[in-house]
Amino acid sequence: MPVGTPFHEKTLSLCESLSYRDWAGYYAVSSYETHHEHEYNAIRNGTALLDVSPLYKYVVSGKDAAACIDRMITRDALRLDVGQVIYTPWCNELGQVVDDGTVTRLAEQKFRWTAAEPNLRWFRQNATGLQVEIEDVSEQVAALALQGPTSDAVVNAVVNKPISALKYFRMVERTIAGATVEISRTGYTGDLGYEVWIRREDASKVWDAIVEAGVAYGLRPTGLLALDVARVEAGLLLIDVDFVSAKKALTPAQLYTPLEMNLKRLVDFNKERFIGRDALALEQLRGSRKRIVGVQVHWPDVERLYESVGLPPLATATASRVAVPVRAGGKQIGRMTSSTWSPVLKKMIGMATVDGGHAMAGARVEVEHTVDAVRHFVGATIVDTPFFNPRRKTATPPHG
Repeated sequence: MPVGTPFHEKTLSLCESLSYRDWAGYYAVSSYETHHEHEYNAIRNGTALLDVSPLYKYVVSGKDAAACIDRMITRDALRLDVGQVIYTPWCNELGQVVDDGTVTRLAEQKFRWTAAEPNLRWFRQNATGLQVEIEDVSEQVAALALQGPTSDAVVNAVVNKPISALKYFRMVERTIAGATVEISRTGYTGDLGYEVWIRREDASKVWDAIVEAGVAYGLRPTGLLALDVARVEAGLLLIDVDFVSAKKALTPAQLYTPLEMNLKRLVDFNKERFIGRDALALEQLRGSRKRIVGVQVHWPDVERLYESVGLPPLATATASRVAVPVRAGGKQIGRMTSSTWSPVLKKMIGMATVDGGHAMAGARVEVEHTVDAVRHFVGATIVDTPFFNPRRKTATPPHG
């Protein structure tokens, strides 16, 4: 049975829909209202406040902390500056992704490592022989995400010192309502945003301060339904939906390498060693069997299907996590794993895994679409991601 996060008392009083889901053993709001439209609009037009405390969080410290992390991830941990954050996958010896998350260098010999799934045993097994301590702080550290074009103004209204000069994927320490917090310019929406890392005992007063300051900037507590739409627009992958951890995969088709996940940019082959390097180097030479790509569905084809049965076209407001076939030349070449109608782009988009030979941007494919309980195929095009990528996401200052 799930338990409440450090913010559960706050979210429960605001959650009119009483719509929750289980996220890593915690109650997580799906949507605060009966429909998530206002919450999505907060992400793209104001500030969305999300409780992301269920993320798994680990502190890695000690003389060999950097070397320990560098041994496991595909990126170069040794070059991380204090206050820098990176997003990275980590793999098994076959180059298959175990999980993905962020690594933040909090101090010279101290890092915070986030993950979607439990990884403590994996980390400790692969830290053998190193002078390092790895601690699971998931329950001790609460986390809030503030995402959207006015999030910079909200954060600056509550911190003791301005943060507008904070660069993308950097972190600083600040004070909110008398509590010391760490603020990183990161998020899962593809928009301007910040994540605030808070001691559990300070969670309530930090939430209150942010909500009070956010009134003037369109702040709205936001649930996972709106987040799911935004992360698809941003081309961001979701574990157990767009890919499966190598620890849980039941079939070869469920196994993914970073290259197959279109994350080649996050694999540093200049590193002499990391777990899975040899297998990934070989894949780079031979080419990948499959790849995750963006898909844009041809909406006129969808409209014609509905018109043919006398129904108005229907674009479901929630993002779909139900995989549907993708084909080319009448043959199935993959599956679309996440899809959504994008309110900001006015397009039907999705993430799909397709055979390597069909993964080039511009390739024409077909995806399955069901109308009135009958399955059809409609036209679609392979496109580069992210679908939505505003300048404010990375600009410093955000509105400069």
